[in-house]
Amino acid sequence: MNAVTDLPAGLRSGPAPDAGPLVLDIRHADAFYGKAQILFDISVRVPRGQVVSLIGANGAGKSTMLNLVMGRLRASAGAVELDGRSILGLDTEQIIAAGVACVPQRRRIFGTLTVLENLEVGAYVRRRDRAGVARTLDEVHALFPVLARKANMLGGVLSGGEQQMLAIGRGLMSNPSLLLLDEPSMGISPKLTTEMFADIRRIARTGRTVLIVEQNAYAALGISDYGYVLENGAVALEGPASDLMHDDYVRQTYLGA
Repeated sequence: MNAVTDLPAGLRSGPAPDAGPLVLDIRHADAFYGKAQILFDISVRVPRGQVVSLIGANGAGKSTMLNLVMGRLRASAGAVELDGRSILGLDTEQIIAAGVACVPQRRRIFGTLTVLENLEVGAYVRRRDRAGVARTLDEVHALFPVLARKANMLGGVLSGGEQQMLAIGRGLMSNPSLLLLDEPSMGISPKLTTEMFADIRRIARTGRTVLIVEQNAYAALGISDYGYVLENGAVALEGPASDLMHDDYVRQTYLGA
């Protein structure tokens, strides 16, 4: 691991400061693909109502972290808790039902379904709560008005930015306590990236808790409360997002400064 030493004031090598109840609490987790270890003693804390970002280069372990949370990868050591309850050993469907939604890379919307049908798929785990689903649909339409205007269009004909809105809206339809976003800026223009991250911050203002995995470190840290830098499957550096943005190592390595 390329550990960062001599941390400046405000940056930490230990757990995030106590900012209220934790929605996600990963403690000292190790994980393997076969015999190859890919996550090393990972500890990540996501307090309720905050935006937390995981930044790092390709292959740093960012998306692997999300696979760990979603049950697609098992921890060989450590703890993974959602709202104070262990989710180790649960399958992905059980984790979704427990309150986690993941918006994957490249969106993966259903191109042959309408925009509305895509959103309804996101609400499948709460399909019996029709009134609640209707309220959440109104919230998604308020956040992304284009999805209301194009409700009857096929998802496959939307622009890249609109498809990303649809993917995020679909994630919100399950009314998650934790929203995971995997590279939300991938494949969209810089202008739309700026708008997308503003939308993510708006989601957080509604009380949602968001964990972002993102190569665009500047955009992610710009809307985050706290950040983690992953290198070679381990946390190399962490701290308040505003401090990370002004750290020389982060600026030179990830912000292009």
